[in-house]
Amino acid sequence: MSISLRFMAVLNVTPDSFSDGGQFKEFGGEVDVVERAREFFEDGATVLDIGGESTRPGSKEVSLEEELSRVIPAIEKIHAAFPEALISIDTWKSEVAEAALKAGARMVNDVTAGRGDSRIFEVVARHGVPMVLMYSKQNSPRTDREEVQYEDVMKTIKDFLQERITVARAVGVNEIVVDPGMGAFVSGNPKYSFEILERIEELRKLGCPILVGTSRKGFLGDDRLGMTLWTTLQLQGKVDYLRVHDVIENVTVSC
Repeated sequence: MSISLRFMAVLNVTPDSFSDGGQFKEFGGEVDVVERAREFFEDGATVLDIGGESTRPGSKEVSLEEELSRVIPAIEKIHAAFPEALISIDTWKSEVAEAALKAGARMVNDVTAGRGDSRIFEVVARHGVPMVLMYSKQNSPRTDREEVQYEDVMKTIKDFLQERITVARAVGVNEIVVDPGMGAFVSGNPKYSFEILERIEELRKLGCPILVGTSRKGFLGDDRLGMTLWTTLQLQGKVDYLRVHDVIENVTVSC
């Protein structure tokens, strides 16, 4: 089976995201969100993932009002400029998902897989859009660097995602994408992330498209861009989506 690889570009409208926080004009930076979106699409991204709350280790929870004030104007501007573009909202809050979908988003990416706010399933079902369900070692919207140990990391991830798929479909969510988490979301011990890369095709048994986000994560070591590109090569033909910060570089290496 030939798998067409699609790139999901990361656009964080936050002041504290580990890689691109604070770069936009809203936070005193110099980058315009519409122009950055344009660059991503021209570079080859097919999905734009917009987030307003960092989930990195050590990050702080953002209030509903603050998150809405960050993501909704960005989505509205980008949707107005690119009405056919596929915009994903990276949130675990049902209220943010609802507002984002009304503003022009057409996909929901939830790092808690519905554990943070179960009402998000109802929102997604009502709008009839795809939803990304991600594995995380913690029942929290953010993670830490705890070195969790696994007897069989892929079995743990598959069992978790299968349970979350069952819950989502019971509420009426039909289009589901699965994400194994990677990095600190799995464990502070990097060996598990590399094992997931080797065994990623086992997730096909879940019957859903697969999304992986290795981009610039700490488990890759010091050369994060170079190692991100290496993982892109390793995952080519095995997954459906790669969530990346450096679109043109990842697209180029996959050609």
